[in-house]
Amino acid sequence: MMGRFPLPLNVQLINGGELARLLTEFMYHDPEGQSVRVPAGFETDFASVRPLRNIAVGLLALSLLVGWFLPMLGAAVGTAGYGALALYASVVGYGHAAATIHDRLYATGELTRYWSDRVFYHALRSSGVARWRAWLMYAGVRIGGHWRYNKQ
Repeated sequence: MMGRFPLPLNVQLINGGELARLLTEFMYHDPEGQSVRVPAGFETDFASVRPLRNIAVGLLALSLLVGWFLPMLGAAVGTAGYGALALYASVVGYGHAAATIHDRLYATGELTRYWSDRVFYHALRSSGVARWRAWLMYAGVRIGGHWRYNKQ
């Protein structure tokens, strides 16, 4: 059973496109019974994957520098950079609706982090994101989400 989004996601991009502000209320009904309302005016960065891109670019730049002196190490660092870039490309631009719900849950702390992440996964699947990609995004918030949960 899939959850549902009864209202469209209606946003205005702000801050050079780095953030989006909801112009109207948004909501999601999770198949496990949770309903999440996001008020108009809430700001989201959608899926917070920009740091992954920055890591990839940093590793690739570092590989060039290290490669001059230690070619094998430079190649290893470059490989890690390309891996991070491939991971970034796999998730960027997907699941804006689910990410908005997740950002709201993380901002308010109305659900535990575990349940917020579960709702995120279900919302990703409800919005048509492929199972493998939804799992990858879910794994990302489980691994690194503690830095942002309920920090205001």
